[in-house]
Amino acid sequence: MTAYKRIAWAAVALVFFCGFIALGTWQIQRRAWKLDLIARVEARVNAAPVAAPGPAEWPSVTAKSHEYLRVRATGTLLTESATPVKALTELGSGYWIMTPLRTPDGNIIMINRGFVAASDLRSITRSKAVPEPQSITGLLRLSEPGGGFLRHNDPAADRWYSRDVQAIAHSRGLGRTAPYFIDADRASSPGTGADSPVGGLTVIAFANNHLLYAITWYTLALMIPVFLGLSRREER
Repeated sequence: MTAYKRIAWAAVALVFFCGFIALGTWQIQRRAWKLDLIARVEARVNAAPVAAPGPAEWPSVTAKSHEYLRVRATGTLLTESATPVKALTELGSGYWIMTPLRTPDGNIIMINRGFVAASDLRSITRSKAVPEPQSITGLLRLSEPGGGFLRHNDPAADRWYSRDVQAIAHSRGLGRTAPYFIDADRASSPGTGADSPVGGLTVIAFANNHLLYAITWYTLALMIPVFLGLSRREER
C-alpha cells in the first residue's frame, strides 16, 4: 500500500472513530437526562396533590415543569359535554371520557375521567351534569393536538383520536379552558358503575436503553484501531 493510501485510510478511520466516540458520548448524556426525567416524574407522581395551576400559571405550564404533577381540582363536572376519545389500554380497546370541570371562578379544566368499553359508551354520554362540586385528584397531562392512531381528529364528525384540549373545548363551545387536562386517579373515578369510567390507568414508562447504545458506539470506535492494526500487520 502506498503512503498516500495509508494516509487516506487513516483519515477515514479517524473520522469514523471520532464519530463513534461522539455518538457514544451523546448516549451517555441522554442517559443522564433520562434518569433525571424518571426521578423527577416519580417524585411528582408520589407527592401529595397540589392545586391545579390557575389561569395566571397557564402560560408557564410545560412538560418539564408540570407533566405528571399530581394535582387536585374542584368544580362541577359538565357530563353532558363529555367527549369520547379513542383509547387502547390494559383493559382493552375503548374510549377515554374527557369531561369539562367548571371551577368556581368559571374557568374550565378538562378531566380525563378514565376508560370505558365501547359497549358502555352510550350510558356515559347520556349521563346528566352533577350540580354538586366535586374534588378530582389525578396527574396533570399536556394537551395532545392533532390526533393519534395515525388518524387526525375530526371535530365535525365528533371523532377524536387524541386528547386535544383546545380543539375539544372549541367543539363543545366551552369557555376559557386550561391548556392541560387531568388524568383522574382511581379514587376520583373508581369505575364502580355502568356510568362510571375507570380512572388511574395512566401509563408511565420511559425506555432507557442509552447505556446499551453507548456501549455499542464505543465498541465500534475501538474496532477502528484494531482493524487498522490487523491491516498493517497483514500488509507486513
